[in-house]
Amino acid sequence: MGDQETVLFIDTDPGVDDALAIMMAHVFGRVVGLGIAAGNVGLAHTTANALKLLDVIGSEAPVFRGAPQTLVRPAHGAAHVHGADGFGDTGYLPTSRGSDAEHASLALLRLSHAHPCALTIVVLGPLTNLALALSLDPALPTRVRRLVVMGGAVTGQGNTSATAEFNVGFDPEAAHVVFSRWGEFQLVDWELCMRHALPEGRLESWLAHGGARPAFFAAISRKIRAFSHDQGRAGLVLADALAMAVALQPELVLASRRRSIRVELDGFLTRGATVVDWNGRGGQPPNALIAEAIDQQGFERMVAESLGLANG
Repeated sequence: MGDQETVLFIDTDPGVDDALAIMMAHVFGRVVGLGIAAGNVGLAHTTANALKLLDVIGSEAPVFRGAPQTLVRPAHGAAHVHGADGFGDTGYLPTSRGSDAEHASLALLRLSHAHPCALTIVVLGPLTNLALALSLDPALPTRVRRLVVMGGAVTGQGNTSATAEFNVGFDPEAAHVVFSRWGEFQLVDWELCMRHALPEGRLESWLAHGGARPAFFAAISRKIRAFSHDQGRAGLVLADALAMAVALQPELVLASRRRSIRVELDGFLTRGATVVDWNGRGGQPPNALIAEAIDQQGFERMVAESLGLANG
């Protein structure tokens, strides 16, 4: 990691892999705010999960409730993967801490003024809050150092439909607003995350170490680890943690390509698909830096440290 501290605003819908990403952010960066959206589960649960996680890791970062629903069409969450509460139905004791009164989109705009050209925005859930902020203030990108988005499936191999990845597919209109109005952002897509799954045995050995963070993550991830095993995957896909690693340590990206990427809004079979103009046929300038390969050892080292296991 470079000498410059990474100042982070995390927009998220916790979610198990979101939780690990937030842990990572607190180890390797400085978190000035968490914006919360509905996504994996409803807003009440995603907000409560964020607050509980910050208690577990001892963080005072402010939590801002954001969009309780999508911009246009209703969407279905991912409770079948993350549990009805988004944290594996662990029945954890809720924190007494509450979220801030300021809306997530407004907090993001304010913090972009407070940290001009220093703020890295990392979107780990649907892009609803960011789309609202960008609609209120189109100049937002000029004040932001980097935007990193976990979302999309760049060759159409989706995880929420045949062609759509969950974060983009949950609110395609929001993704369209961001992708079409942001100059350039870094994309960590679902297909990349599948290629960089964490081997099951390695994660299990880390979670067996004990300690507050491994114990909490072991509890909330039990359901998703079982789901992954039942799907026949060779390892656990930690998509949001991978995106956070890219945000914090860009040098982990071993290969990437700049391409124009847009979101399909209307296709009966392809709504929510991320359409990449790989061969420059559409005449649109590139707007996405698409990560294509990651230093796997470096990523796994960051995961281990995020769990409090300095030596992995």
